[in-house]
Amino acid sequence: MSESDTGLRTRLVDVGVALVAAEGAQALTLREIARRAGVSHGAPRRYFPTHLELLSAIARRGFDALADRAGTVLGDHTAQPRAQLTALADGYLRFALDNPGMYELMFRHDLLESGHLGLRETSLPLFGLLTDLVGRVRPDADASLVAGALWANLHGIAQLWAWGSLRLATGAQDFAPLLRSALDAHLGPEGAR
Repeated sequence: MSESDTGLRTRLVDVGVALVAAEGAQALTLREIARRAGVSHGAPRRYFPTHLELLSAIARRGFDALADRAGTVLGDHTAQPRAQLTALADGYLRFALDNPGMYELMFRHDLLESGHLGLRETSLPLFGLLTDLVGRVRPDADASLVAGALWANLHGIAQLWAWGSLRLATGAQDFAPLLRSALDAHLGPEGAR
């Protein structure tokens, strides 16, 4: 692939990232991405043979950003595992709320080809990190199952908070009490471990 080809491929993904941020995952059509990139509607097919591959390349940027956020909130990994889990979960929720369109796209595996473009290589290490920390807090449990349940709970908090449902149902002004409750439910009370 020539440098100009690499540039156009990158520009198509950049346009998709901006579009998903501004208008959500439903706006990510090949035609609209091509229009905003200033190319013919058939041009993206030269670099992304399927629409799913282009969406996957856009989602990869989201997973990279989420991994960067995880690295930032975890710092040097010297905090206690429970504190690291709390920071990781808080960072995950904040990422979801700060980037709703990208967050939706990232977890819509029905729209993505997760085996292509390194999506699994980006997303699975994040789940591995969560599983490792859960295992350190709950050595008595199947860490991958508890991590999966915790992740599902966090995903639900993110989605229901974004929709306003949790504020209405709980009267909470921020998601922090919900996060503490989710961590306690999956890990046990904070002082107990």
